[in-house]
Amino acid sequence: MHTVKDKTRLMARVRRIKGQAEALERALEAELGCTDVLMLAASMRGAVNGLTAEILEDHIRNHIIDPDKQPQSEYAKGAAELIEVVRTYLK
Repeated sequence: MHTVKDKTRLMARVRRIKGQAEALERALEAELGCTDVLMLAASMRGAVNGLTAEILEDHIRNHIIDPDKQPQSEYAKGAAELIEVVRTYLK
Protein backbone atom coordinates (compact mmCIF):
# COMPACT_ATOMS: atom_id res chain seq x y z
CA MET A 1 0.00 0.00 0.00
CA HIS A 2 1.16 3.50 -0.75
CA THR A 3 0.46 4.70 2.81
CA VAL A 4 2.91 2.13 4.10
CA LYS A 5 5.53 3.15 1.53
CA ASP A 6 5.13 6.83 2.51
CA LYS A 7 4.55 6.11 6.19
CA THR A 8 7.51 8.14 7.47
CA ARG A 9 6.51 11.26 5.54
CA LEU A 10 2.83 10.92 6.46
CA MET A 11 3.63 10.35 10.13
CA ALA A 12 5.79 13.48 10.17
CA ARG A 13 2.81 15.47 8.86
CA VAL A 14 0.53 13.93 11.49
CA ARG A 15 3.01 14.81 14.25
CA ARG A 16 3.11 18.43 13.04
CA ILE A 17 -0.70 18.50 13.11
CA LYS A 18 -0.62 17.05 16.63
CA GLY A 19 1.76 19.83 17.68
CA GLN A 20 -0.56 22.41 16.16
CA ALA A 21 -3.52 20.89 18.04
CA GLU A 22 -1.57 21.06 21.28
CA ALA A 23 -0.69 24.72 20.59
CA LEU A 24 -4.36 25.45 19.95
CA GLU A 25 -5.30 23.72 23.20
CA ARG A 26 -2.70 25.78 25.12
CA ALA A 27 -3.99 28.97 23.50
CA LEU A 28 -7.54 28.20 24.59
CA GLU A 29 -6.41 27.31 28.11
CA ALA A 30 -4.45 30.56 28.30
CA GLU A 31 -7.52 32.44 27.07
CA LEU A 32 -5.67 34.07 24.19
CA GLY A 33 -7.57 36.44 21.95
CA CYS A 34 -9.88 35.32 19.17
CA THR A 35 -7.44 36.36 16.44
CA ASP A 36 -4.64 34.20 17.82
CA VAL A 37 -6.94 31.22 18.31
CA LEU A 38 -8.40 31.59 14.81
CA MET A 39 -4.93 31.76 13.27
CA LEU A 40 -3.90 28.57 15.05
CA ALA A 41 -7.10 26.83 13.96
CA ALA A 42 -6.62 28.00 10.36
CA SER A 43 -3.04 26.72 10.26
CA MET A 44 -4.18 23.39 11.63
CA ARG A 45 -6.95 23.17 9.03
CA GLY A 46 -4.42 23.91 6.29
CA ALA A 47 -2.14 21.15 7.56
CA VAL A 48 -4.99 18.62 7.65
CA ASN A 49 -6.09 19.66 4.15
CA GLY A 50 -2.52 19.22 2.89
CA LEU A 51 -2.34 15.74 4.40
CA THR A 52 -5.72 14.85 2.92
CA ALA A 53 -4.69 16.09 -0.54
CA GLU A 54 -1.47 14.07 -0.40
CA ILE A 55 -3.28 10.87 0.57
CA LEU A 56 -5.96 11.41 -2.11
CA GLU A 57 -3.33 12.06 -4.78
CA ASP A 58 -1.42 8.92 -3.81
CA HIS A 59 -4.67 6.96 -3.86
CA ILE A 60 -5.48 8.16 -7.37
CA ARG A 61 -1.96 7.41 -8.62
CA ASN A 62 -1.78 3.96 -6.99
CA HIS A 63 -5.34 2.64 -7.20
CA ILE A 64 -6.88 4.35 -10.20
CA ILE A 65 -4.29 5.48 -12.75
CA ASP A 66 -0.96 7.27 -12.60
CA PRO A 67 -1.03 10.11 -15.14
CA ASP A 68 2.77 10.21 -15.16
CA LYS A 69 2.97 6.60 -16.39
CA GLN A 70 0.31 6.86 -19.11
CA PRO A 71 0.17 10.56 -20.04
CA GLN A 72 -1.67 10.02 -23.35
CA SER A 73 -4.55 8.05 -21.86
CA GLU A 74 -7.89 9.81 -21.45
CA TYR A 75 -8.15 8.24 -18.00
CA ALA A 76 -4.74 9.62 -17.11
CA LYS A 77 -5.76 13.09 -18.24
CA GLY A 78 -8.88 12.83 -16.08
CA ALA A 79 -6.79 11.65 -13.13
CA ALA A 80 -4.36 14.55 -13.57
CA GLU A 81 -7.28 16.99 -13.65
CA LEU A 82 -8.79 15.41 -10.54
CA ILE A 83 -5.48 15.65 -8.68
CA GLU A 84 -5.22 19.34 -9.59
CA VAL A 85 -8.82 20.03 -8.51
CA VAL A 86 -8.30 18.25 -5.18
CA ARG A 87 -5.09 20.17 -4.50
CA THR A 88 -6.74 23.49 -5.39
CA TYR A 89 -9.86 22.76 -3.36
CA LEU A 90 -7.94 21.71 -0.26
CA LYS A 91 -5.56 24.70 -0.21
